[in-house]
Amino acid sequence: MKPLENMIVLDFSQYLAGPSAALRLADMGARVIKIERPGSGDGSRQMKLHNLDSMGDSVLFQTINRNKQSFCADLKSPEDMNMVKKLIRRSDVMIENFRPGVMKKIGLDYETVKSINPRMVYGTVTGYGATGPWNKKPGQDLLVQSISGLAWLNGDDGQPPMPFALSLADSYTGIHLAEGIMACLFRRFSTGLGGLVEVSLLESILDMQFEVITTFLNDGHKPPKRSAFHNAHAYLGAPYGIYRTEDGYIALAMGSIPELGRLIECPALSSYDNQEEWFTKRDEIKQLIGSHLLHRTTASWLKALNAGGHWCSDVYSWDQLLQSEQFHTLDMLLNIRRPGGNDIFTTRCPISFGDGPIKNETHAPLLGEHTLEIIEEFHLKEGEEA
Repeated sequence: MKPLENMIVLDFSQYLAGPSAALRLADMGARVIKIERPGSGDGSRQMKLHNLDSMGDSVLFQTINRNKQSFCADLKSPEDMNMVKKLIRRSDVMIENFRPGVMKKIGLDYETVKSINPRMVYGTVTGYGATGPWNKKPGQDLLVQSISGLAWLNGDDGQPPMPFALSLADSYTGIHLAEGIMACLFRRFSTGLGGLVEVSLLESILDMQFEVITTFLNDGHKPPKRSAFHNAHAYLGAPYGIYRTEDGYIALAMGSIPELGRLIECPALSSYDNQEEWFTKRDEIKQLIGSHLLHRTTASWLKALNAGGHWCSDVYSWDQLLQSEQFHTLDMLLNIRRPGGNDIFTTRCPISFGDGPIKNETHAPLLGEHTLEIIEEFHLKEGEEA
């Protein structure tokens, strides 16, 4: 039995952060019902990465909304709102990511929902927090990365600010929301009451940077200075970085510079025996390392470095990773093809509970696919108003 079996989650959220949290709850066994706008649904149905879609919905949507049901409701319609409130009475968790104030205007803010179902755990996602001068700004991943300081950690010194080329803020916010919801559900077992769980993209991406922000706050507010060569961490010294070899690349983690010099037979590195210089002179050290590593293959360097216990790694493409024995051992892939559609491969939930990985290949729903089924199951059109 999965941990959240028999839990019902109403997912009003769109795009990435909220739906990714709902997906994790679904992986844990919860029944997730997406509440979608008739006619268009979740905006990510049309948000295509590399123009990939299948059966009218983006592959991104189908990936992040697998193992869910879709219920269409016009929240401006009294009849549909009444049905939604009946669902709220029967549910355990509700997730939304509208801008602050929108759910209150609709009539589904936390206090209203709490009056309908005091046991409800209500999760809300904003871009920058529920209050403050930025609370109405669009909470989009690139915009939040850019305003959070994160973009000044990537690339080499002298290059312009560089964001991470993936939805980092959305992903971490979804993780934090799922954590908060599960903690609130745990508390409910002893109190019988639900609660409000609030997260924002900005807070999540700041928390993700706690290591470097803490350094900044306790180092005289000196801005991070990236390495001029092979930068991989603004606050770590040489040799930390990725280097070109004769036939590819190699990643070198932290370690003794003189010992590294001995292992790769580079005598010039032996003079850097003062550990502080590994940071203060990291650019010249990295230049020496980079020039030296060009003369042998990645496999040759890995053999020498591994024999000496220096932390290092090959630098794989996704194709290389998928062909590795370790990837096959992890059994990471799912096929979430809809009946009549194309095969859609994605990665599974990364959590296991001792009886093997969680693998659920239920495809993402068509818009409104389960509306009639849910109306009948919950008797949503019968009896008194909610």
